[in-house]
Amino acid sequence: MNIAVIPARGGSKRIVGKNIREFVGKPLIAYSIEAARESQLFDEIVVTTDSDEIAEVALAYGATYIIRREESLANDYVGTFPVVKHAINQYEAAESSVDYVCCIYATAPFLSTERLKEGINRLSADDSKCFAFSVTSFAFPVQRSIRLHEGGVTPVNPQLIGKRSQDLEEYYHDAGQFYWGTKEAWLTNKATFAPHSIPIILPRYLVQDIDTQEDWMRAELMYRAYKMSE
Repeated sequence: MNIAVIPARGGSKRIVGKNIREFVGKPLIAYSIEAARESQLFDEIVVTTDSDEIAEVALAYGATYIIRREESLANDYVGTFPVVKHAINQYEAAESSVDYVCCIYATAPFLSTERLKEGINRLSADDSKCFAFSVTSFAFPVQRSIRLHEGGVTPVNPQLIGKRSQDLEEYYHDAGQFYWGTKEAWLTNKATFAPHSIPIILPRYLVQDIDTQEDWMRAELMYRAYKMSE
């Protein structure tokens, strides 16, 4: 049995009401729920939240199960793992045992069914792996980073600042869309960024963090351009 777990607390500070704010015509969380539904990979689409309003919107857009998150799991300092573990334990206690769990962020309008399918197919085919999650490459070589210093700039790595981009190793980062994992990996706090995790590589034009108002504006522009190009 596979379940999707979508964490969506109500206390967003930098963008108030972010998870259900209208994004190109519908609540932001709706994109994650609809991608999960369209993939047909999940026996249950679980939204874990502390907000009645978020729960109502989630159900309206196709979530099938709501887990009420206690206050200790709904503050600014709680990470993803405790929230997903709580959801797994609550769901199994009330319903049935699960095999694979996919944590899908509520702020992932570019999430695709194809990448979700790739994740579970690759994870379930390799018993040595615990997770499969979305990554993308940095747009600029991180080895040539600079820092602002006393009104000027200094290179972070003086030995590499003059290297050509094509001579430097390409680095990747977490794309913040989805995280497939075995139930055991979630419950035992297996490390995510480790050799037992499978990277599902996304093109950079399908990745945008949404943490600030500037991020939001950029994401909407990117989304509209992407849909026009289809």
